[in-house]
Amino acid sequence: MTILVTGATGKVGRVLVDRLLEAGRRVRALTRKPEEARLPAAVEVAAGSLTELAGVAAALDGVDAVYYMSGMLDPRHAVRQARAFVELATHAGVRRIVDLSGLAVTVRRRGSYETLRDVEEVIEASGLPWTHVRPGEFAGNKLDMWGPSIRAENTVRSAFPAALGVPVHEADIAEVAAAALLSDGHAGRAYSLSGPQRLTQREQAAAIERGLGRPLRFETVTYGQARAAYIEAGMAWDIAEYLLGYQAEYAQEPPEVRPDVERVLGRPGRTLAQWAADHASDLAEDPMR
Repeated sequence: MTILVTGATGKVGRVLVDRLLEAGRRVRALTRKPEEARLPAAVEVAAGSLTELAGVAAALDGVDAVYYMSGMLDPRHAVRQARAFVELATHAGVRRIVDLSGLAVTVRRRGSYETLRDVEEVIEASGLPWTHVRPGEFAGNKLDMWGPSIRAENTVRSAFPAALGVPVHEADIAEVAAAALLSDGHAGRAYSLSGPQRLTQREQAAAIERGLGRPLRFETVTYGQARAAYIEAGMAWDIAEYLLGYQAEYAQEPPEVRPDVERVLGRPGRTLAQWAADHASDLAEDPMR
């Protein structure tokens, strides 16, 4: 059984590749820059692009199942690209497709869910057995939001210290996707994923502190200061606004702990403290500080 993984060098895709290899499956990875992919030697790397569909037909040859990273790579053209992709996949004889969508579809968050849901509908109309994987807040976003200040100052800054969140470990997302790719009983399902704990921003900083095993300082800042810090760390302005918008919403409408990780995997999801321990090298103190 050969499985094509798109977005194989991303946060979820990279973990998924490892899980599929551990299960003894043949893995083919679609990537724009094969020479920079740094994937395990057992992975067959195919040059191609979902946004331009370059190389996709060749990458699908002999593939039984696909992990499709849909929606937000190119939002303006996502639906057209999804239609073209599933047509190629159907023609190639693919028998199963698992797509990475988002929890915004489940909660119908305006401005976030529309494109993702449109792509889901294209996949559903393809005739292929499908499974939607809908994660909420990625714990990995903390690397971009808080990573620079943790590394440089052992400090977490937030404009919404009481805003609740349920960040999910990328490994749990990948393992749910792997289960849907490798075993029966998942066709026609949409899995809404969260972490196992609902924590305020201040509590999230404390969880990361426990995972890293060193003290962190928590500092409340203004909305503008938080946005400036994100931009200084390398975020685009619109991404910084998008993340802060979610935090502002969570302060008023807290997200829920979702049961699907445990339902699919038979165990609770990984905690934020565990995520921090797994990313200790990414959050290590800057030796030049």
